[in-house]
Amino acid sequence: MKFAICNETFLDWPFDKAFAFAAECGYSGIEIAPFTMALDARDISAAQRAEVCSLAEKNGLEVVGLHWLLAKTTGYYLTTPDAAVRKRTAEYVQELARLCRDVGGSRMIFGSPMQRNILPGVTPEQAIDYAAEVVEKCLPVLEETGVTLCIEPLGPAEGNFLNTADEAVRLIERIGHPNCRLILDCKAMSSEAVSIPELVRRHARVLAHFHANDPNKQGPGFGELDFVPIFAALGEIDYRNWVSVEVFDYSPGIERLAQESINNMRAALSELASASPPEKN
Repeated sequence: MKFAICNETFLDWPFDKAFAFAAECGYSGIEIAPFTMALDARDISAAQRAEVCSLAEKNGLEVVGLHWLLAKTTGYYLTTPDAAVRKRTAEYVQELARLCRDVGGSRMIFGSPMQRNILPGVTPEQAIDYAAEVVEKCLPVLEETGVTLCIEPLGPAEGNFLNTADEAVRLIERIGHPNCRLILDCKAMSSEAVSIPELVRRHARVLAHFHANDPNKQGPGFGELDFVPIFAALGEIDYRNWVSVEVFDYSPGIERLAQESINNMRAALSELASASPPEKN
């Protein structure tokens, strides 16, 4: 597995400073919230996109992709009964896929609960139909750009649509396309009745991305969540993709969150390795 960090963790730091500090901490990837570049992805110039690629390369980082896809936008909604809004949403996600490709990314994380919650008068079955329609309209552009759209289950504290990994996987299986996969987030999974390691094992076949954080909304190791069994499960399924630190409570401070999060994950991996039986010759 490879460690990355979400760029909004650095709040108002310019990209050059944030990328350099991420690399200094030991991260090899950076995950980008589009609103840190512009509130509308169509306003992000070719020069801005090229600069992100250049800064990442200069600091030895890989751009993982995009998350918070619809945050701070207006006029888009995944599960609305309004066909015109669904069409507009699909077109915007397509533009985000082009942005993701242009900055060197290959993953887009669809969380954005405020743009997907089930609206009054819409049944859960209708919401799934509407969401599937939007994603299916994006598939040709996802194929063209080489971007995987990762559907993120979020707990009931965040919203009322796709609250469990099982529900997200049912949508993914309905779409049935390799460019639509699953992202699991530790904070979100902590609300489930099933343990995080078991969810990792259960959904290994479609798991394409992973967010590391604590139910207290801070970084891995900042709360009570034990990452040793989580990393053990990721190892069991031979997960080789990104583990990205995503936090929502910045009160410990930018530097501490970034540095201690990766230190804590490395410590969990070291503990796991020391507990493993030696390989037989």
